[in-house]
Amino acid sequence: MNLRPALFFLGFGLPLFFSCNNPATQIPLTTHLADTEGLIGNAEYLSSPYVTAGDRVYMVGHQDGTFPDLGWHVQGEMGGIWNHPIKLMDGFTAAIIEADNSFCLDAAHQFVNYPFANKHLFQTHIPGLEVDRFQFVPDGVQGMVIEFTFRNVDKSEKSFDFEFSGHTDLMPVWLGDRAGMEDFEDKLSFDESRQAWLGKDDGNEWYVMFGANQKAKAAEGASVTCNYTPHGKGKAAKLGYEIKLKPESSQSIRFLISGSYTSKLDAEETFDKLNLNADTYLKDKKIHYAQIASKAQITIPDKELEKSFEWIKYNTEWLVREVPEVGRGLGAGMPDYPWWFGVDNEYTLKGAIATGRKDLVYSTIELIHKLSEANGNGRIVHEVSSNGVIFNPGNINETPQFASLIWWVYQWTGDRDFLAKYYPTIKRGLQWLMEENDKDGNLFPDGYGMMEIHGLQSEMIDVATYTQKAFADAAQMAALMGEDSISTSYQHTADLIKEKINKDFWVEEFNSYADFIGTPKEAIHLVDAAIIRADTLNKPWAVEELKATRKKLSTYPTNKKQGFVIFHNWVVNTPMEMGIADPEKAIAALDKGKKFTNPFGVFVTGIDRDETSDMADGAFVGSKAFSYTGAVMTLPTGVSAIGENNYGRPDEALDYLKRMTKSFGFALPGSIYEVSPDYGMMAQAWNLYSFGVPIVTQFFGIQPEAGKNVIHISPAFPSSWKEAKIENVEIGDNVISMEYKVNENGAVEANINQSNGDWEIVFSWPEGKQINATVNGNKTEMENQMGKNRITFTGSKNTITLN
Repeated sequence: MNLRPALFFLGFGLPLFFSCNNPATQIPLTTHLADTEGLIGNAEYLSSPYVTAGDRVYMVGHQDGTFPDLGWHVQGEMGGIWNHPIKLMDGFTAAIIEADNSFCLDAAHQFVNYPFANKHLFQTHIPGLEVDRFQFVPDGVQGMVIEFTFRNVDKSEKSFDFEFSGHTDLMPVWLGDRAGMEDFEDKLSFDESRQAWLGKDDGNEWYVMFGANQKAKAAEGASVTCNYTPHGKGKAAKLGYEIKLKPESSQSIRFLISGSYTSKLDAEETFDKLNLNADTYLKDKKIHYAQIASKAQITIPDKELEKSFEWIKYNTEWLVREVPEVGRGLGAGMPDYPWWFGVDNEYTLKGAIATGRKDLVYSTIELIHKLSEANGNGRIVHEVSSNGVIFNPGNINETPQFASLIWWVYQWTGDRDFLAKYYPTIKRGLQWLMEENDKDGNLFPDGYGMMEIHGLQSEMIDVATYTQKAFADAAQMAALMGEDSISTSYQHTADLIKEKINKDFWVEEFNSYADFIGTPKEAIHLVDAAIIRADTLNKPWAVEELKATRKKLSTYPTNKKQGFVIFHNWVVNTPMEMGIADPEKAIAALDKGKKFTNPFGVFVTGIDRDETSDMADGAFVGSKAFSYTGAVMTLPTGVSAIGENNYGRPDEALDYLKRMTKSFGFALPGSIYEVSPDYGMMAQAWNLYSFGVPIVTQFFGIQPEAGKNVIHISPAFPSSWKEAKIENVEIGDNVISMEYKVNENGAVEANINQSNGDWEIVFSWPEGKQINATVNGNKTEMENQMGKNRITFTGSKNTITLN
């Protein structure tokens, strides 16, 4: 929409919108947050990152209000304000200017995070003056809004100047050089009509505009009060304002930042929209996040876990990245992985569809699929920058995991067209997987899986496990597509791989599945590297174990392939995650896996654990260069939780979820870091998998077959949960809610409501736990199938009792 005709000029030469938005009468944006929960950050983490995000633009800075150089993909440039595929600004400074008492607002004493916005609170050098900085980013808009509010809390009038200094840095995203994007110096000009600075990259049609909704004193150059000199080819300019506050009064200044990577007009129109519609944009954002919270909403005894799950859904929304020329999809993490990954989404989207995000799931899968078509063989990409440049065409595990994701989503939606769209790619991908990557024909593809350890490119346990699951899922797809012979072949392959995993990968000596299968000649080099790593990290138990392994290797036939346990990598738990481990092996392996934990969760590489890990309840100490050495991460921990649930141990699964929850708000209020508790990405997409799958599909036991209008509900609650509720779970064209209670005598009552009463509900309960059942007061016989008692019923409202 073109808003330019609305900018009528008055005699003093300013647009009409300045007279309409009188700062003295303008209601602060924060009034819209009166009923919105804000989480207060820990004071010791004020010098750590936060994000405020929309799907087009986001801003990353520090909780103290500063914008230091952050990140490593584009060294020091991953913070600031981004409008992918370009950066707009390194950030900005704000200062209070008085003759003898000027100071920079760069040391907020408190940070408050809201689901869709955030706020910094500053104590000032002027007695009785308080300053708040609030910001949010509208969705679907290439810009953002920042509002400063000045409060005079005493009985004397106050007068001072306020200075806002913007630092442009119009530059391309990571891998921009491969897309022909070259960074030039920025040029600045002042737009009198909007009272805003316009920045332009001197060699590209890249623009940024920043200004406030009132008349300013404008000057080029950085603030002399604030010490801020970011790197890059950007420029700085100032905007000054006179502030007069009566006793016990307040005044706000609303700043608008817009950008475009296509045209000046685009940036100007966005600036005008932000000025006219900021309040509406904030109200819309508030409604959108309330809708996100309402889907798959849980009420459980563990209130910290309940709160974490709610905010993880918000965290996921912070990572939605749309670049219309490329697509719309879920990014991986902030601030260094804002773009798109195959495997990250193959985990995350399972949690997303179970929490009502069909829109996001469909658009992300479409994007990943479109980008993967460049491979031409069904291989699924690993990592793609927001300019569409593919960095890694795909690790081996990503292709089978894509197949299982498509089947999982189909089970939740029942959308045959969706299945038919991606089934041909799945067939090509499985063909590529086995023909190009299984040279010895033993059904175990070779190459990198989730663990990208140099030299570890043999037959990996996670690749084998996800390949087995892919063939099993593809067999069901093929049957639906009417390809019975292919279905039979796929299922035969899946059965063989499952048998071989439990035989060839199992290492009895360690009560664990092997990290990989290879020859002793291949393994000995990895053992040597692991000994150096363990010794460097001062892990004497691991050094001793590895040296014993090396000694044994010298007695093995040099080129005979077998399974080796060297690193105790978290991926050895994937056979339990996918439910294909033999039960006895599964329990032994899960018990072994508990050794490689600390209070926050599971170590990525088990040999990084030491005897003090159980006491390690503080900040993560990483290496000087960005590294995951010694890391405990949410994905491995979530995988262990899912594995525990698959083998009937919900109490152990809950323990893992509680460990992850210890990281909630540890460094960034409302968020769980990628590396527990406070390292790596401050918001991470696959947390939704690690929480959503165990809670929704396992504890509450919701496992749909939407294509058949059937919902299987098989609750497996932790023993400490005597009551639990989940509401508004979207499955196909149905919505279900469930409430569960256990009384003092152990009797169970479950209320299950669904919007479409014609759907069939199959309610299961473990054999031997209950004997008498009623549905809506009528005694019902339970069928016994595969160790579970089952009741089948329809209807919109149903009450089940078991005693």
